[in-house]
Amino acid sequence: VQLVESGGGLVQPGGSLRLSCAASGFTVGDYTMGWYRQAPGTERELVARAFTTGGTYYADSVKGRFSISRDNAKRTVHLQMSSLKPEDTALYYCNVVSISYNEYWGQGTQVTVSS
Repeated sequence: VQLVESGGGLVQPGGSLRLSCAASGFTVGDYTMGWYRQAPGTERELVARAFTTGGTYYADSVKGRFSISRDNAKRTVHLQMSSLKPEDTALYYCNVVSISYNEYWGQGTQVTVSS
């Protein structure tokens, strides 16, 4: 199983970034796919999820600004982030979990929001 994130970087407040996660080694359609983030000195927190049913979940802190999408055929999940704030600065992790609670993590991609 492999999850490889990309798309992080430095962006000014109010800017946008699109994170991508490429998955391999498992049946993507059987897994909830999502993004977590962890800022220095804080616990890892759930940002967004895309369920196998097509539904989505967003943390209150990102509702209306972030959008998650998945493409099972391409084995990818994306996180479109807009109106970024300095408090969105964190290491963003791709996460997948199956109905039987098999769970996997990517290595993370850094997002820094600063002027």
